[in-house]
Amino acid sequence: MSEISEAIKALMDEKGYSVDSVKRTIEDMLKASYKKAFGTDSNCIVKFEDDMSDVSVYSRKTILDGIYDPVTEIELEDALKLSSECEPGDEIDILIDPKKDFSIAAVTTGKQRAHQNLNESYKDRLYEEYKDKKGQIIIGYYQREYKGSVYVEIGNDVEGVLPFKFQNPVEHFEKDDRIKALVMDVRKTSSALQLVLSRIDPNLVKNILELEVPELADKTVEIKKIVRDAGYRTKIAVYTDHENVDPVGACVGMKGARIQNVIKEIDGEKIDVLRYDEDPTKFIANALSPAAVSRVIVTDAEKRSALAIVPDSQFSLAIGRQGHNVRLANRLCDWTIDVKTESQAAELDLSEFVTNVPLFNEIPAEDAIDGQEQAVSAERETEEPSEISVVSDISEIDGSVAEILKSSKYDDIQNFVDAYYDGSLLESGLLTKEQVESAFEIITKYVEIVDDDSEQPEE
Repeated sequence: MSEISEAIKALMDEKGYSVDSVKRTIEDMLKASYKKAFGTDSNCIVKFEDDMSDVSVYSRKTILDGIYDPVTEIELEDALKLSSECEPGDEIDILIDPKKDFSIAAVTTGKQRAHQNLNESYKDRLYEEYKDKKGQIIIGYYQREYKGSVYVEIGNDVEGVLPFKFQNPVEHFEKDDRIKALVMDVRKTSSALQLVLSRIDPNLVKNILELEVPELADKTVEIKKIVRDAGYRTKIAVYTDHENVDPVGACVGMKGARIQNVIKEIDGEKIDVLRYDEDPTKFIANALSPAAVSRVIVTDAEKRSALAIVPDSQFSLAIGRQGHNVRLANRLCDWTIDVKTESQAAELDLSEFVTNVPLFNEIPAEDAIDGQEQAVSAERETEEPSEISVVSDISEIDGSVAEILKSSKYDDIQNFVDAYYDGSLLESGLLTKEQVESAFEIITKYVEIVDDDSEQPEE
């Protein structure tokens, strides 16, 4: 049995299996071989040396004077040859030599059982190691794609799968791409262990941000709530009870450095970091960032509905592309928010809401803007660079227009402006006249257009 003792030592030393799991595996293997050889394992006894240096197999038989089953019974005459103290009804353990008593088929069966048990033991050990990683971030590398799911190599016989429903719609991976994802579930498979991953869960952004911001790690700043529309925008409400700490500034970092690191990890998705407030009117105003809100009026406190009034020029920013911004604000605040421009609000009779709402009413325009100043600042740092050179980088540009410009020379702002004035952009047929005019009007909000014919001082 020296080969078995060597195998025991290798499993314990090299593979890291516990003593109990090795003993259980060896015992099951020998009993499976015994059963294949003799038809039953009910009388198979496996004994290990105390130091696990060797193992022996015995056939336990009942001593009878006249037997019916030679597998489980032994004649008294034969038993007396082994021990002179035998009596009918006693049991005796007879040593088995696997090399002589086990057929090739029996040995093969035992090996299969051992392989199965070792696999199960290994998977159990991996599961114990990874079961607490649910909700945590893990890093792997793109391996393959099958039926819409992306398979990620984690290592150590652990495979990650990124189902289609958990994939960011704007992301595309290629061979060996690094993938950082959130572990949603841990499950055993026929091969080893599989982690179900997600790239769209809001907690992915939350966990990445916590790695970047020490104030979150030490609980100086708290994330009250986070909502996400993967591929478009994430809104994070932060709070602190430390008077000398700016929660938004701590998360954004100097010149937006911290939040930019998070944005890179989620493929350029926009992030609004805003201040949480117990007063829902102030919180709603903050949640609609990057738009500046003039007033917030609670229209029904029980149903949690409110009216947000914004300057006419801020309406499209408050609503967001295809309504994404206001929908995210609704989810973040858990209120139904109706957005109106100041000119639209002027036509409404809002006096009943000012006098009849018992709890939170309205906030003056200056307070609403002050309350979200940091959030707007953070958005500007993350969404629009200080010097815009590409048209498609401007968030207010229509999505279809941005996609067309991305693949053309007119995406460069200087080229766009030049082509606008000389008419070549319209002549190119890429955009309609309305699209060109709308895009040019938006560009002028961010870029100062200088007349080339004006006198310029010589350098």
